[in-house]
This record gives sequence, C-alpha cells and structure tokens, in this order.
Amino acid sequence: MAKEKKVQDYDFMYDFLRYYVDIATKLSYRKIKFVGKEFIPKDGAIILAPNHTNALMDAMVVLGMDHRPKVFVARADIFRNPKIAKILKWLKIMPIMRMRDGYEEVKKNNETIERAVDVLRDRVPFCIFPEGTHQAKFSSLPLAKGIFRIAFQAQELMPDMPLYIVPVGIRYGSFFRFRSTVRVQIGEPINVGRFIQENSDLAPAEQMTAMREVLTDRIHNSIFYIPNDEDYEAMYDICATLVNYQTKHGNFIVDGKRLRGMDAYFEANNRTVREVLRLKESNPEVAAELLQLGKEAHDERTANSISLKSVSAKHGLASRLMQMVFFILKLPYTIPASILTLPLVAIAKLLFTRIKDHAFRNSIRYLINLVMWPILMIIYSALAYIFLPWEWALPITLALLPAPIIAQETWRMLRLLKSDIVLHKNKPLRKKYARIKSLFIQNR
Repeated sequence: MAKEKKVQDYDFMYDFLRYYVDIATKLSYRKIKFVGKEFIPKDGAIILAPNHTNALMDAMVVLGMDHRPKVFVARADIFRNPKIAKILKWLKIMPIMRMRDGYEEVKKNNETIERAVDVLRDRVPFCIFPEGTHQAKFSSLPLAKGIFRIAFQAQELMPDMPLYIVPVGIRYGSFFRFRSTVRVQIGEPINVGRFIQENSDLAPAEQMTAMREVLTDRIHNSIFYIPNDEDYEAMYDICATLVNYQTKHGNFIVDGKRLRGMDAYFEANNRTVREVLRLKESNPEVAAELLQLGKEAHDERTANSISLKSVSAKHGLASRLMQMVFFILKLPYTIPASILTLPLVAIAKLLFTRIKDHAFRNSIRYLINLVMWPILMIIYSALAYIFLPWEWALPITLALLPAPIIAQETWRMLRLLKSDIVLHKNKPLRKKYARIKSLFIQNR
C-alpha cells in the first residue's frame, strides 16, 4: 500500500511552479524589501508568525521570502469540499478550527497540531497568522492562543530540537492599491524551550500568556504600529504629514549607515507615533488639538479623494512637469496595453462587487494576473503570428509581456498627479497640515 504523501513532502510540480509564483508576487509590487533575514534561526524548527493585514497577499509575501517550501494554515471551512481540500493540501495548506466554529470543532485541532509537529520535525517552516483574522490597518489585533498551543505541544514532543517562533512584520505602502510597496521585517525569535525553562515557576497557561505578551511586543516592533483606537485615523495623517521632516532630522543610523527609503519611513512613522503618545501624557491639551487637526485633515482628504502620498511626498513644479511629460510619452504604449488588459480589469471589477472586504482586492488582482494574463498572452501571440509576419509578431509579443504593469504604473502616475493638483488647490487643507507640522515641532 502506497504511503500517504504528507503536506510538507517535496513535490516537483509545486517546486517548479514556485518560480513563476514568486516572480508574479514580485511583479505585483514596485518594491519588496526583506529586513532581518539573518534573524531566522538555522539550528532548529521555526514557526513563522506574521501580522495579518492583506488577506492572501500576506501569505504570498512570506512565501516569497526564500524558495524553501512553507506550510500554512487556513480556516477549516474552506476545506469542506474534498476537491478543494486536495488542492489546498497540494499548496501546502492545512486546516485549523477557530473558536467561532464552535468548541466541538476546535477540539479537532489536535489533529492539526500533530501534523504541525510532523512538519516541524522535518524542519519545514510552519506559518500561522497569530491574529487569526486580517485587518487592513497599520495596527494589530489580539493574538489567538493557537500558535502557542502548537508551539508548546511541539516542543514537548521534540525535546531535543530547538523550536523558535519568529515574528514577521509586513508593512504595505497601501493595502488596496495594486503595485504598491511592501517591507517585511523579521523580528527577534523566541526560543520556545528556553522560554518555558526560564518561566518554569509559572503554570502552562501562564507561560502561554507571558509568551503571548512577548510575541505581541515583537510583532509591534516589526511593523508600523498605530494603536487601534479612536485616534487611529488622525494619527495616520499626522504620520504622513511629518514623515519627511522625521526622516530628514531623525538621524536614523544602523550599522554605521544612514537609513533611506522604506527603512527610514518605517523608523520615522513609528517615531512620530511614539512622540504623539508621549505628548498625550505630558501635554494632553496640545495632543488633543493635534489629533483633532489630524482627524479633520483625514476626513477632508478622503472626502476629496486625495492620496496620502500627496501629503507625505512634496512635489515641486518641476517634478509635476516631469511627471506630465513621462505620462504623455507613455501614452502610445499605455492606451493599447490598457485595451488589451481590459479583460483582467473587468473580471476584477466584477469580483469586487461580490466581495465587500476591500482587503481582498489585491489578492483578487494578483490571482487574476497570475492565471489570466498568460492565457491572454497565448491568445494575443497566436493572433499576431496568424495575421502578421513573424518579424512583426515576435517584437509585438515581447512588447506585450509587461502590459499590465506599465498600464497600471502610467494610470497610477496620472491618479497621483491629479491628487497633487487637488491638494494644491485646497488651501484650507494645506493649512491644516502645516499647522499639524508646526504644532508638533514646537511641542516635541
């Protein structure tokens, strides 16, 4: 009798297709940056613990961290169809029950834990999103107990193998815009066995609670973290207002090098949050005024469809003119590219009407491009070779390959240019942002 294939076992087709999937993930963003990969332990089993803000794309980003296979968990209800369950297993995804499924269902997680331990024994990275659900915010939800139950039981069954929980912080430039940026920071791992030993005076439930507090802190330190309270939106706009000032005056130095780009923005935004929170303690009246201005600015900005990038990135007249020139130069390619990629856009728009959670939008776009664009390329290439000489058909086919990306980037440029103009014309809103900056600087 053939031995049942385990979820973590090598599969040639899976490994082969991973190259295409990883390339598709990279092309879905203008830039992906991984920070702290050296923190990933190499002497034992690891449980990856990412924050969860952007549905499927969180898993795709973590998967693309390196080419090693990784086993994920997903909510159990999507495994009810046997055919879908078989596909998910091939994709190296295991089911996990949640408390909302009922206590009797949650008890079935013992089987999941046993399989997870088997995965960890084979030193295949096991990934579980400890928040249990996603939230499209630069914040964090309370961590569920599942990851700690798996870690404690796995360590008990593998006493001779080091086991680590590795916090992973994913920070998107935008949760809803395709071709945004993403920064992934690997945090300081928790050595599960050592943690249990150092807290041996506590009961197991207390040890789990203590570990949850440690992991929460380490995830918060790995992400752009704004407390998820009534001031969230105000804080969000305050951070955008001050990010350039903070990066210029923050003097962010790591290993003797000044941080730039996404790394500098990451540090600058978190510094702003910390300083506003301190201001709430030391000078609540000024903090209240600052947050009120931030809330008013946020409401007016969103009502006028002004991008936050128009607030954080200051463009002079020369920069705007250059943007317009680039837009005009790209139009001869962008217009036919946009027409040929209309099926992708149309399918995405149709699915958007059926899925209300906007956090799924980038996941939908990603899957449509992953599956549909190669099919469309085959059709367009066949038509080109049928109706044109191969000397024309070949360059046309090659020119079409990046069509979805170039079309997206060109219309993104136009959207941001329009946003910049709307903000420039809105003098009261610009005054609010100027007041936020001056009030912050005077009272920091």
